[in-house]
Amino acid sequence: MSLLVQKEAIVGEEIDKEATEARRITRLIRLPEVQHRVGLGRSTIYRWMSEGKFPKPVQLGGYSVAWAEDEVEEWILGRLGEPQQA
Repeated sequence: MSLLVQKEAIVGEEIDKEATEARRITRLIRLPEVQHRVGLGRSTIYRWMSEGKFPKPVQLGGYSVAWAEDEVEEWILGRLGEPQQA
């Protein structure tokens, strides 16, 4: 009598060892650091978020939120390229 044993394959992502692009990790930053970087107050940041003028944060759990550092940096760079209004 022979017993057939079925092997289960572990399915996952294959790692491309020949990839030339470095993997970028997005850092999350909290409100005090966002305020420091952009020079705006809390109420202005939240108002501009509701108007679609500022990146929205990600929910960390409960009432904790944080912003993706690269999104805030892109917003800053975009503002630097805009003409100043008088």
